[in-house]
Amino acid sequence: MDKEPITVTGLKNLKSELENLKNTQRPKVVEAIAEARSHGDLKENAEYHAAKEQQALIESRVIAINDLIARANVIDVTKIENEGKVIFGSTVKVQDLESNKEISYKLVGQDEADISKNLIFYKSPIGKTLIGKNTGDMISVNTPSGERSFEILDVKYI
Repeated sequence: MDKEPITVTGLKNLKSELENLKNTQRPKVVEAIAEARSHGDLKENAEYHAAKEQQALIESRVIAINDLIARANVIDVTKIENEGKVIFGSTVKVQDLESNKEISYKLVGQDEADISKNLIFYKSPIGKTLIGKNTGDMISVNTPSGERSFEILDVKYI
């Protein structure tokens, strides 16, 4: 069983989601199943089958979150001395050398990754290339949209 790196925020969000699933979603589904059962014949009862399917989804997510929490290796980068090196959990400001656009990425675990919030999985093509590099380094990344080159402008442990 491999440890899974996760940020402090990521762990907090997982625990919050687990709490919501157990205390809000689960009781609603149990109620929906009871309501659907009261309508009679379960073989042709679409409400019952939909509620049971929803229950299965909730239970599988609860199991997945519990597994992640059990395997979590919480990394708090604010407690690590910043030497300008890109590590898991660091926020990296890069400049796209083609467009001259500055972008900040935070390297996070798989469950936290959300490109719309510039949270990238540390094992993604960009994440793998950034890990271990230092401020001022030039990197080249093969992305689905082609090769892109970046300069690392700043590394923060926030």
